[in-house]
Amino acid sequence: MAKKDTIFVCNNCGAEFPKWQGKCTNCGSWSSLVEEKITTSALTGKLSKKVISSNEPKLLKDVEVISNHRINTGLNELNRVLGGGLVSDSAVLIGGDPGIGKSTLLLQICNHLSKEGVVLYISGEESSSQIKMRADRIGIDLSCAYVLAENDLDVITTKVNSLKPNIIILDSIQTVFSPEITSAAGSVSQVREATTILTRIAKQNNAAIFIIGHVTKEGTIAGPRVLEHLVDTVLYFEGDRYDSYRILRAVKNRFGSTNEIGIFEMKDKGFEEVKNPSGLFLNREGEETGCCVACILEGTRPMLIEIQALVSDSSFGNPRRMATGIDYNRMIMLTAVLEKKCGMIFANQDMYMNVIGGLKIIEPSADLSIICAICSSFKDKKIDNNIIIIGEVSLTGEVRGISNIDKRINEAEKLGFKKAIIPFSNFKSLKKYDTIDIIPVKTVSDALKEIFE
Repeated sequence: MAKKDTIFVCNNCGAEFPKWQGKCTNCGSWSSLVEEKITTSALTGKLSKKVISSNEPKLLKDVEVISNHRINTGLNELNRVLGGGLVSDSAVLIGGDPGIGKSTLLLQICNHLSKEGVVLYISGEESSSQIKMRADRIGIDLSCAYVLAENDLDVITTKVNSLKPNIIILDSIQTVFSPEITSAAGSVSQVREATTILTRIAKQNNAAIFIIGHVTKEGTIAGPRVLEHLVDTVLYFEGDRYDSYRILRAVKNRFGSTNEIGIFEMKDKGFEEVKNPSGLFLNREGEETGCCVACILEGTRPMLIEIQALVSDSSFGNPRRMATGIDYNRMIMLTAVLEKKCGMIFANQDMYMNVIGGLKIIEPSADLSIICAICSSFKDKKIDNNIIIIGEVSLTGEVRGISNIDKRINEAEKLGFKKAIIPFSNFKSLKKYDTIDIIPVKTVSDALKEIFE
């Protein structure tokens, strides 16, 4: 005998509660609990099926290491983010805003993935004819993949087991539902069940699976947090849907680094790789006040970016502070260093900061560039566009050393910069450069004197 029971599940974290409450005590979100029905045993509340497994505990030294085969996706930028290519039996989750290009990217790589075996594209959002029209538009071979327009999890499971594809693409996980679960498609239970079953089937058949996930208004993948734990790699597509450039970033990767990014440009025929990202975030045509060039490191890739600052007289008692692409608290801290160590007063000045190209700066190596951009706008003095400025700034006004200084200077030299201002502690370990002058500085005051005096 079985009975039906009701539980309340948090849409944000997946926590279960016996009764409804306004706030989830697990993640702290309000009004996120939804009612779902479950079926349990009337006597014990548990399944009575016994599972016999041949797995036995082993010493770590006795475990056999199976080298996973890497599949070339045909896009070097995607290979870089995945850690060198797609692992043959991995599960990859891709999230991003609507219309940013997730489906287009995966349909585009079907051409190359078909060389490794059978590709199955499962769509719960579009019909087969719509997928063919998009494939015609981006110019891929129409015989490179099988297409299945289906939402029912049982039907999808049957077709996957019969076709046995080497690569599975599911678009999207929020549209798939299991008839055995009474909740609607996209609910916590449905998403968890579909991801678990499809990931298990893919790994049993030694197939790689791409799963597209919708995102919430906060920018995280919709559904329970367990969704990200079930897969091997989690990728996020970033960028404005009305802009042509997209950034692909890994936030979880069991087979590679999570520090790499891939940059693409959306065109009529799909995505094209941006092979020189420094040229995307850099504009050296004119010299304007408040502009400074820094070099940041995304994984193993050095990128030159332009930082802009605008300092103007405030019309109100409380001056405004706004930052785009730069941590707001970091900007406030660097402004305080300028006031304390250099005697500049910003109490009656509005301040606005921006990073060209929509990139977000995380590492502190751009601190000195931010300070120099603020001073350039405050003093109304231009910074030579042949100077690159690198260094972390401490609260004492000291310019501290950074990592991978050689890679950063090599990138600047390759793009034609003539002078580099770097921390003094990095100067001793540098080799000699022929076409770029290296100027070491110890403090913020030393750097400002070198640039403006």
